Amino acid sequence: MSVDTQQASAGLTDEELATLDAHWRAANYLSVGQIYLMANPLLTEPLRPEHVKPRLLGHWGTSPGLNLVHTHLNRVIKARDLNALCVWGPGHGGPAVLANSWLEGSYGETYPDVTRDAAGMARLFKQFSFPGGVPSHVAPETPGSIHEGGELGYSLSHAYGAALDNPGLLVTCVIGDGEAETGPLAASWHSNKFLDPVHDGAVLPILHLNGYKIANPAVLSRLPATELDDLLKGYGHEPVHVTGDDPAAVHRAMADAMDTAVDRITALQRAAREDGVTGRPRWPVIVLRTPKGWTGPKEVDGLPVEGTWRSHQVPLAAVRDNPEHLRQLERWLRSYRPEELFDERGAPRPDVLACVPQGTRRLGAPPHANGGLLLRALPLPPLQRHAVEVDKPGATLHEPTRVLGEMLQDVMAATADRRDFRLVGPDETASNRLQAVYEASGKAWQAETLPVDEHLDPHGRVMEILSEHTCQGWLEGYLLTGRHGLFSCYEAFVHIVDSMANQHIKWLRTTRRLPWRAPIASLNYLLTSHVWRQDHNGFSHQDPGFVDHILNKSPEAVRVYLPPDANTLLSVADHALRSRDYVNVVVAGKQPCFDWLSIEQAKAHCARGAGIWEWAGTEDGSRQPDVVLGCAGDVPTLEVLAAAQLLRRHLPELAVRVVNVVDIARLLPSEEHPHGMSDFEYDGLFTADKPVIFAYHGYPWLIHRLAYRRTGHRNLHVRGYKEIGTTTTPFDMVVRNDLDRYRLVMDVIDRVPGLAVRAAAVRQRMADARQRHDAWIREHGTDLPEVADWSWDG
Repeated sequence: MSVDTQQASAGLTDEELATLDAHWRAANYLSVGQIYLMANPLLTEPLRPEHVKPRLLGHWGTSPGLNLVHTHLNRVIKARDLNALCVWGPGHGGPAVLANSWLEGSYGETYPDVTRDAAGMARLFKQFSFPGGVPSHVAPETPGSIHEGGELGYSLSHAYGAALDNPGLLVTCVIGDGEAETGPLAASWHSNKFLDPVHDGAVLPILHLNGYKIANPAVLSRLPATELDDLLKGYGHEPVHVTGDDPAAVHRAMADAMDTAVDRITALQRAAREDGVTGRPRWPVIVLRTPKGWTGPKEVDGLPVEGTWRSHQVPLAAVRDNPEHLRQLERWLRSYRPEELFDERGAPRPDVLACVPQGTRRLGAPPHANGGLLLRALPLPPLQRHAVEVDKPGATLHEPTRVLGEMLQDVMAATADRRDFRLVGPDETASNRLQAVYEASGKAWQAETLPVDEHLDPHGRVMEILSEHTCQGWLEGYLLTGRHGLFSCYEAFVHIVDSMANQHIKWLRTTRRLPWRAPIASLNYLLTSHVWRQDHNGFSHQDPGFVDHILNKSPEAVRVYLPPDANTLLSVADHALRSRDYVNVVVAGKQPCFDWLSIEQAKAHCARGAGIWEWAGTEDGSRQPDVVLGCAGDVPTLEVLAAAQLLRRHLPELAVRVVNVVDIARLLPSEEHPHGMSDFEYDGLFTADKPVIFAYHGYPWLIHRLAYRRTGHRNLHVRGYKEIGTTTTPFDMVVRNDLDRYRLVMDVIDRVPGLAVRAAAVRQRMADARQRHDAWIREHGTDLPEVADWSWDG
């Protein structure tokens, strides 16, 4: 459907048009002022160089389009009393969103020193992209924001995440034409196949095509209109077009488009909720084409600016030094007629605010944009209900994630009515052994179903799409609007969202310093199908490096857990799902794993984060251990215990201590991470001067980096993944990376003083066992019986 400026209906009265235009001009004036001015905000005197900031930062090109959208959202929200939220994809258009927040009063309510008068306007202007001020993006500091947009690609998936299980919410998402070229954004168009018109809110995408990115034309803006329509219709949307550069005509067309879109959304929801209509709705999308840098300088230094890439950031770059640029800036600012928009005190005049809704209906004040205000504690079951019985260590085996899946089934069932918990993942819920959740909720699906399909449910809360970006975006939007969730992923492929995780951690770190932002539920990753049990898929599926990436980030916001068995996984998951404002990374296996600890032991061990497993070692307390075997991760723990058993058998006089680490940040100094150990604690566990052989789940260099300042670091020898992988047997993976039990025993002999000679024969037997292993697997294709049938006999 086209609502070109020549065809738009006269739905607006002249008075309504005038007030909308006044609001839009005021927002444009405030946007320009933020980029340029540090004094003289109302132009009560001629503009002078000293009124202009010494460093000009910000993005003008997208701002007039965002101001247009904000103005018209105000109108439709107020007219229909809508509960709405907007995700601003062109997040570098921060001046526009800040301007509108100041106009509606939500900014001054959040920051009382930025008042709606001349003094407050001056503060608004000076603080923008200024030392001690606010960022240029729609950042966490911006009221009403759940999406920064500094990195492009995630706005639409965030918008859908916000709409899930919010049936009364309209989430508008402005997508810039640069962002529309990214892979994550392209995949997120398919989110409409998962949006339940009964239990979820609606998402209204607004594709803002202003023609250019930083320095190049935008792909979608250069497509013929019919081809773009075909693309959007293929995604399952019904396009509504608004095109033009005459403000009055565009206002009329935009008002008509907004009414058309909201009417269609209302009708689709009514059909599903009241009339029982099933089938996937075709939701509207608005395609808005306006010039980049609209209403700004048309030409600067003889070169075209408005409607070109030159308007992207700061159109007039030499205002302090070039008198002509200064004159152009003043003409530009006065073109908005600020004396008509603000009274003598600097407050917006009534006509400017005529379209603005009240209270929490304002786009800078919806509670969903400060989701911690809406957050309720998750109803978690008692751990004993799902704990496995452990009469003695290593006597039974369970698949840890299958046990966790039964716990998550309870959580799904307990939230069936309140609908505030979601499990997301890229087509791997059953593969990761979490399929018990299907007993409480099916998989969200609005597209065609076939008789062979299983567990598809139009009202389901398990979400699977083979796009890690989309999964992450959905969950972030869901959490930021006050709900809970878990992201299950193959360990090697979670790297796809490295950058998204980074952005979310930055968001959390910033919001922790904003007293008005309420804490939200943590973003919880379950990484399974991990490096040591991807022997069947091979090298392409083997990468444990996400932990390294996460531990590089803000210590106050990141936590990494490596539970060694089913009960410790339950304890860690319980803690993670109760926590707030963290990114929790839990690495756990899905293959059968020995049960080492009872649930009470597991809770105590997880609370400590690292501890001695006295039952596994041979020290008697009368003297220090001769060697410490450390481990973190399920397979490394198995290999350390197998090595300890070999040492008990072959070198019974050796005093061996076994230390298991669940919370990997415990290895850091206490001054570097809230979970870190003091030197006193660390030396108590690992000793200050004895050899430490540490078997680690991931890249061994990480452990060295965490512990490099410790007294005994020179005695620390770490085994882990060395980027050697292939399709092979499970035990061969650890042998290839020198993490196996035989190599660990050899390391002990090599590093404990006096053993090299005394235990030379034992070392030789260990080396021979590795050779036997290699010959065996090449002949039989399976692991040695002594490995495959191993059990703990302590």
